[in-house]
Amino acid sequence: MANLAVDLSRVNSAKTAVGVAFAMNGFAYAGWLSRAPAAREALDVSAAGFGLLLLCMSGSAVAAIPLAGPIVQRFGPARTVLLSCLTLVSGLAVLATGVLLGEPIVAGAGLLLAGVATSTWDVAMNVEGADVERRLGRTLMPRFHAGFSLGTVTGAATGAAAAATGLPLSAQLYLSATVTAAVMVFMVRRFLPHVALEPGERPAMTIGQAWREPRTLLIGLIMLGFGFTEGTANDWLAISLVDGYGSSETIGAIGFGVFVTAMTLARLFGGQAIERWGRVLVLRLTALTAAAGLLLVVFGSTIPVALLGALLWGVGASLGFPIGMSAAADDPLRAAIRVSVAGSIGYGAFLAGPPLIGFAAEHYGILNSTLCVLGALTIGLAASHAARPTTPR
Repeated sequence: MANLAVDLSRVNSAKTAVGVAFAMNGFAYAGWLSRAPAAREALDVSAAGFGLLLLCMSGSAVAAIPLAGPIVQRFGPARTVLLSCLTLVSGLAVLATGVLLGEPIVAGAGLLLAGVATSTWDVAMNVEGADVERRLGRTLMPRFHAGFSLGTVTGAATGAAAAATGLPLSAQLYLSATVTAAVMVFMVRRFLPHVALEPGERPAMTIGQAWREPRTLLIGLIMLGFGFTEGTANDWLAISLVDGYGSSETIGAIGFGVFVTAMTLARLFGGQAIERWGRVLVLRLTALTAAAGLLLVVFGSTIPVALLGALLWGVGASLGFPIGMSAAADDPLRAAIRVSVAGSIGYGAFLAGPPLIGFAAEHYGILNSTLCVLGALTIGLAASHAARPTTPR
């Protein structure tokens, strides 16, 4: 009984640490995205050029994520998150230097580092989160992702405050990098112990085997559709409000804040909805909500209507990725590999989204270009049945 109490205490401590890991990842990610108009102005690039800069981050994230599963499987989530965190804050510092100097190439190098770190950190903390979820026997993944959203809310609020007070983006990035590193060096110590493979022991699954599993690939398509929906708002919502509605940078940051706040609240209560109605129905309802929100942003004509659309867009985009991660991690022995493969497909949204929206904006305007999200939601809906729980083999 004493050992059980100790184990439960350790798992609850890890639960807190995982929540903080999600939050700090979101904080570092959103802090600069909420200032996207300022970054574009400081670097003096067009919408298409800014889309290519975002591609540096998303492209490196997609390139790195297939390696994340084997890395987590070998070294464990704690070490992987720590290494990823240090890489991410280095990328933010390089990005800050690029913005300070007005050098897009330097900024792009920083985004390359940040992309590698973000995707590897993402796989590791989701594998750890799924382990905690299984051990406690509760639906926790949406709450962990709510931690990410809470981090993005904090990052967006920081960006809005910095914009309103005139704090340079470069200074904000240097400060964000310092805070992120300081918190995570402490929190990874509370992750669950990693049991490494014995010398010569074969892993339960290889990357190649996971790529041949139809269910894993369909889960990846769910994450692709909802990831594109979320990523488009992350990358372009603030700019859409500034360019499409002629609003100030502060309004753009507020609109982004509305989106991520709605995501946070939906994820906090999403576990109850999933337990009551199941993963599949929740996916379908949220897809319809996201589509309605997008249409209000594009055709709303006024700032209040567009902000309402941002709220619905955030609710609709909230649960696709956490449901996909939980579904991919149903089997603990194969979780790291399946999460990395499904995540590789999901992160394709972040690879295709920035340049697609950027180039479309050059011809059709930034608001109309975001209608590409409707196609992504259709893909997520078509694959949603694959999220049904399975029994580990």
